[in-house]
Amino acid sequence: MNVALLRAVNVGGNNLIPMADLRAAFAALGFADARTLLNSGNVVFGGGRGGAALERRLESETEKRFKVRVDFMIRTAKEWNEVVARNPFPDASRKSPGRLIVYLLKDRARAGAERSLRAAIKGPELVRVAEREAYVVYPDGSGKSKLTPAVLERELGARGTGRNWNTVLKLAALLA
Repeated sequence: MNVALLRAVNVGGNNLIPMADLRAAFAALGFADARTLLNSGNVVFGGGRGGAALERRLESETEKRFKVRVDFMIRTAKEWNEVVARNPFPDASRKSPGRLIVYLLKDRARAGAERSLRAAIKGPELVRVAEREAYVVYPDGSGKSKLTPAVLERELGARGTGRNWNTVLKLAALLA
């Protein structure tokens, strides 16, 4: 099983992809048991080996079928379980799971990314960087934070998409 996370779909009326149509597209491509979570581009599916080649294939097919260019971040079930296990903020994930965001990256974060990201923080946010993930706690919420996705991507040196801890755990449950 795999998790596919689409970047910036169905946000603010842009990059609209109906989840039923997305599930149908996965089935047409031969992926088993495609299930979506929420309306923000989270797909759990069987088949495929993960990796950059699968991401490129799904990006290409999505552009052809839906006329939308979006990035896919794919993680295998094993990789997803590692994302959960590596959580460096267990207290935040228990007390305020909606304020712990995991940014899943297409590529590895560049060397020194955590240090430069910490230097870029202008508020109370906390951050830890793993290989292809960044965990960010937004104590005051992410809505008004200066630590935006654009800042994260610039400092991490990779494109990505964020999911709050509640969603991370719901996706883990779908994989189980």
